[in-house]
Amino acid sequence: MKIGWIGLGKMGNPMSQRLIKAGYVVQVYNRTKEKEMLFKQQGIATAATPSALISETDVVFIMVSDDAAIRELFGGANGLLKGNLRGKIIVNMSTVSPSISREMSALCAEQGGDYLDAPVSGSVKPAEEGTLVVIAGGDRKVFEKVKPLFDQLGSLSVYVGECGAGNTAKLATNAFLGIITQGLAEVTLFAEQKGIRKEDLFSILANSAMASPFVKMKSNAILQDNFNAAFALRHLAKDLRLAKAEGLDEPLGNIVYQSYQEAEKTNLADEDIIAIIKYLQ
Repeated sequence: MKIGWIGLGKMGNPMSQRLIKAGYVVQVYNRTKEKEMLFKQQGIATAATPSALISETDVVFIMVSDDAAIRELFGGANGLLKGNLRGKIIVNMSTVSPSISREMSALCAEQGGDYLDAPVSGSVKPAEEGTLVVIAGGDRKVFEKVKPLFDQLGSLSVYVGECGAGNTAKLATNAFLGIITQGLAEVTLFAEQKGIRKEDLFSILANSAMASPFVKMKSNAILQDNFNAAFALRHLAKDLRLAKAEGLDEPLGNIVYQSYQEAEKTNLADEDIIAIIKYLQ
């Protein structure tokens, strides 16, 4: 099976590397060619255009930032839809809207190709370790074909329904992520205002029913004043906009949505999502 990979950013780079290390034949494409250099140094083939990549491979994975990037990759002058899609599978692992997945899936089907929306839960470290959770929507038979590849990328892959369902489930997951992140930030600030040391609060949380790997990781980031982005605040703000557009309209969701939209307008946009604590201060 020949694999194509589009998008070599913080997530796409380690994810594609896992497939390479597993022995698969992988060819890559990235809009900014500097990110292809590491792969060229490894002897990995690169494609000049998305249409060339799909024509030369069996399964193409996509990991890019937003709907606009997807629309350009598919519909551009040398986009995926200009290549040979018959019998091919496109797996879009980006966090994008359910509607654009349904649109691109229909366009692929017109040319004899298949499309899965398969965003992931997890950030850079799980991508490196192959412990992501893959959330897939589309044809179940296509999912089963691709599942051995998902098994290289994550510790769990879940089929959740028809095309767009993967994106919807991911937006729900990231809405919860926003709620947890802002919740941790708010209680940290409250405790500090009342004279409780952060170290003591985090020790209590780590040994309580609320303990989780995520809370531990973000607590450590606050203690170390380390806001380097594992998952950039601007990306969560975008995901919350997508969730809002899909109908997220609950009290906590609305509050977190508003916070992250405002924080994104500051100099915190490229810092980690836990930088919301600095916005709340």
